[in-house]
Amino acid sequence: MRGTVPVPPGVRTLRGYQRSWLVKDLVAGVVLTTLLVPQGMAYAELAGLPAITGLYTSVMCLLAYAVAGPSRILVLGPDSSLGPMIAATILPLVASGGDSERAVALASVLALMVGAITILAGVARLGFIADLISKPTMIGYMNGLALTILVGQLPKLFGFSVDADGLIGELDALVRKLADGATVPAAVAVGGCCIVLVLLLQRLVPKVPAVLVMVVLAIGATVAFDLGEHGVKLVGRLPKGLPPFTVPDIRWDDLGPLFVGALGIALVSLADTISNASAFANRSGQEVRGNDEMIAIGAANAAAGLFQGFPVSTSGSRTAVAERAGARTQLTGLVGAGLILLMLVLLPGLFRNLPQPALAAVVITASLSLADLSGAGRLWRQRKAEFWLCMAAFLGVALLGVLPGIAVAVGLSILNVFRRAWWPYSTVLGRVAGLEGYHDVRSHPDAQRLPGLVLLRFDAPLFFANAKSFRDEVLRAVRDAAEPRCVVIAAEPVTDVDTTAADVLEELDEVLRGRGVDLVFAELKDPVRRKVERYGLAQAFGPEAFFPTVESAVEAYRARAGVDW
Repeated sequence: MRGTVPVPPGVRTLRGYQRSWLVKDLVAGVVLTTLLVPQGMAYAELAGLPAITGLYTSVMCLLAYAVAGPSRILVLGPDSSLGPMIAATILPLVASGGDSERAVALASVLALMVGAITILAGVARLGFIADLISKPTMIGYMNGLALTILVGQLPKLFGFSVDADGLIGELDALVRKLADGATVPAAVAVGGCCIVLVLLLQRLVPKVPAVLVMVVLAIGATVAFDLGEHGVKLVGRLPKGLPPFTVPDIRWDDLGPLFVGALGIALVSLADTISNASAFANRSGQEVRGNDEMIAIGAANAAAGLFQGFPVSTSGSRTAVAERAGARTQLTGLVGAGLILLMLVLLPGLFRNLPQPALAAVVITASLSLADLSGAGRLWRQRKAEFWLCMAAFLGVALLGVLPGIAVAVGLSILNVFRRAWWPYSTVLGRVAGLEGYHDVRSHPDAQRLPGLVLLRFDAPLFFANAKSFRDEVLRAVRDAAEPRCVVIAAEPVTDVDTTAADVLEELDEVLRGRGVDLVFAELKDPVRRKVERYGLAQAFGPEAFFPTVESAVEAYRARAGVDW
């Protein structure tokens, strides 16, 4: 039987397109374009690339996602969280003279690599990879990223540039330049006013496109006050024409560093995409298909990489703008891409008088939205251990750099999971008057215990890393009990037993038998019970060592020992 060719999500949407959506999609596309252009140029420069590449990237990723994307309203494009990662990957490989053509070629290959990684991950159904970064470490990472972006944009805001690496180096260079009097007063005035204007408009009138208003006023100020003659750097005339199809040419020894950067960028892009897709799908009643999103993100990155673009991700802010403007389908993105193309062909000089400090203001205000100081404060109040994880991720980005920072964030998330399984919570249980079942004696110090019975709960699967911890907890509980005769393990939280843990259990049983203490298990899940039988423990312990419920195990001990509460 021949398989059917899968229909791209964009084609499926087109088949079911309703005429009533058209006006809303067109209006939303126009509104969205006012945000796409200045942000695209600003984030390109954040990545260390010419401003025009941001527009090429915006066009190609919007076109690709409109065809391959499963979400009807997600908006892709250059992203403030990826910009520093792209710069950290490509700038060390660029010649000291700052060869922009080589930088563009490296960024394009980086986008192709990110596209290949995410497509392969989607085909292999590895959508869960996006969960490798926990919320506390992501908060710390984003706070560190926000600080890094802010410090990196301050020189442009003051009207000069610095040549330094890392947060500490950039801060030191910034202070030295300020001390040497390199500040351009007109640039500071323009940049400061732009930041204040955007923040005020976003807070007071969120439905107004704050970035567009700021860009129009900044261009007007340039013309009115001739800011270019006062030392303010301008964007200048953009190259005219459509995004050029280009096969990037780089050296073989560039591939290793680019691949390392691509892995980090792909991980952040996927985590950002899945979280944004989930948030907007919940509001619109759509279903999130993580693996399909990965393939679509890969297609968008590949398209950008073939037309002098750089890696992209979804944007929560741009998607929110499209949603508020009434977007119904990806036609909104197609309209945005079409308008950018018209501008490049017919009006390439439209933004020639846009001040560079205004672009810095766009990036700085975006970096402020990345920071989540209240989230860090909440972690401090709710769980100190996760707050310190957050701070470690923050310091990893701030002190080691963006790419090592993402490695630190992922590593800390994995270690935190391992730590919880390595040293899980365990406790002795007792009977509490007026409550059914058996409860933690730490929470209920007055809980009753049967003489000679140790009822223990261990809240984790048993595996090589915590098997000895489990053994020590059991032996400690036996040592603290008065004349112990039986240990009942309330095993409902034990979701697995590996071979190392099985050997430790067998040794523990022998030790306890030597002390005249029985080891009994209650509420073992069926899959775990089958593993225990496969290891031969059921035969070694005997059928009397396994009970379906804690109550039946306790009652069997009462009958055998002749004791009561």
